[in-house]
Amino acid sequence: MPEPLDRQDVPVGAGLPADMLAAILPDDRPGLAVTRIPVPVPRADEALVRVTACGVCHTDLHVIKGEVAFPRPAVLGHEISGTVVAFGEGTTDRRGLDVGDRVVGAFIMPCTRCAACQRGRDDMCEAFFAQNRLRGTLYDGESRLAMPDGSFLAMYSMGGLAEYSVVPLAALAALPDGLDPVSAATLGCAAFTAYGAVHRAGELRPGQSVAVVAVGGVGSGVIQVARAGGAEIVIAVDVAPEKLENAKRLGATHLVNSREVDAVAAVREITGGRGVDIGFEALGQPATFRQAVGMLADGGRMVAIGIAAGAASAEVEITPLVRRGYTITGSFGARTRADLPEVVRGAAEGHFDTVNLVTRQYSLAEADEAYQALARGEITGRAVVVMAP
Repeated sequence: MPEPLDRQDVPVGAGLPADMLAAILPDDRPGLAVTRIPVPVPRADEALVRVTACGVCHTDLHVIKGEVAFPRPAVLGHEISGTVVAFGEGTTDRRGLDVGDRVVGAFIMPCTRCAACQRGRDDMCEAFFAQNRLRGTLYDGESRLAMPDGSFLAMYSMGGLAEYSVVPLAALAALPDGLDPVSAATLGCAAFTAYGAVHRAGELRPGQSVAVVAVGGVGSGVIQVARAGGAEIVIAVDVAPEKLENAKRLGATHLVNSREVDAVAAVREITGGRGVDIGFEALGQPATFRQAVGMLADGGRMVAIGIAAGAASAEVEITPLVRRGYTITGSFGARTRADLPEVVRGAAEGHFDTVNLVTRQYSLAEADEAYQALARGEITGRAVVVMAP
């Protein structure tokens, strides 16, 4: 386990509190506990952000339930909006940001130095996966968070379920004044993941048809990004009527309740027997994975977005894959430095509706309740945890 952060002789910025509230995953039990911990201190090329809101995502839930391995204790939360309050000592390039700027943070925080980052593949950042996702640290091998006694506290991405968060500058984008600062938190994962799936992995072209299997937070984002990208037919597939109705409000042209009908047959009927050009799977379950593949037109592309629990796998019938020329590809997210500003710009221009995507708000004290509701399937679209003013 990484060494505890040594806070001796580490100055807390002028006017900043010495401690803060954070929702901590303390151990192997599936629950969050709000605890007072020291305010983190940014280092070179990092910013300290006063968090406005943090999105409630299924990936965090996988960690909470122990379905995705991650060190404990930990602060989760990986899509935030907030205000820059300080820069780390030694920062020479603020990337156009200043103290007081409103920002959003993407969950993929590129180191900018590894081979993947050097070729523009921020989504494949070697340091992010080796350090942050496996060890809960930043790229010097240390977390910026600490327990009250100074012992190690892991950070999942930026550890956004807290009043303050340290974020590498490469993972931040300025937030225009016209966007709601609370719901804008969803730009850092729900919209950002959708953008990568649609435009990078999916290679959407105007006039194409798409199906989105599972229309929770990320799936709802895919619907919006696909419509904005010129998709002519956007079919939302889910088992929950309320999620399907929300998908319609966000731009879906057709709805399929897969609890009531054969979803593959329904999608083929909608498309005149052809199938869709792109099928997106946003849940990470074997059954929905197979569904999305079965919906493809000849030469179609299936984009897998949902993170699966444990070592879950899905069988794919080989002969149709070969004869019909299907492509199956994974998409973890977008390319942060190039794509996060585009995601924000799209929202500012009205192509992504964060306000209607967010259907529930919780306080930090209610963070555990938010993830319990997510686990029960009660959240349509996206929920956010809002920090106290």
